Amino acid sequence: MQLPQIRIQQQAAQIGLNIQSAQLTIEQTPAQQTIEQQQPEVHITTRPGRLTIDQSKALADVGIMPVKQSIQNWANNAMQAAISGSRQKQQEGDRLMKIEHGGSPLVDFAKQIGFSQQKQLGIDWIPSADGVEINYEPAEVHIEAEVRPPVIQAASTPTQFHYQRGGVETYLEQQNWLEIDIADLTFQGYQFELEI
Repeated sequence: MQLPQIRIQQQAAQIGLNIQSAQLTIEQTPAQQTIEQQQPEVHITTRPGRLTIDQSKALADVGIMPVKQSIQNWANNAMQAAISGSRQKQQEGDRLMKIEHGGSPLVDFAKQIGFSQQKQLGIDWIPSADGVEINYEPAEVHIEAEVRPPVIQAASTPTQFHYQRGGVETYLEQQNWLEIDIADLTFQGYQFELEI
């Protein structure tokens, strides 16, 4: 005896998805900034240094001196020479007045005048240690500076956001179906048999 068989074939439906991602774009432009820096003011005042060298004493030691001092020295020396000469002439005159007392004053005078004392050679001038005076006044520098702060101006720019929404689109990618078959099914009637 054959039993009827039912055969079922089916195919499931398949859904397809189209997914569009959301997009976010951010635009940030740089901020505007200006910096203004003014030059500082600087005032510099200088008093120059002063160097004075006084060598008049050293020059005077050598015999070089200002005109006024030179004239004074010559006048003093001339006065001393005149006094010394008049004293010598007075002494000579006194001796001549007393010639009767003996002696030979004329011979002595001739010896003194004819045979002067010999000059000796050597160093007759040694410079003094403090002959040159040096005086220095250093320079003075005064600096005044006026600082000017920078002027900074900044303007921010807004950030721009652009958003595009995403989406999901569904569609039927594969149709579903169901198929049923019956095999070996017979219908027996009166004097006939029918296979379905």
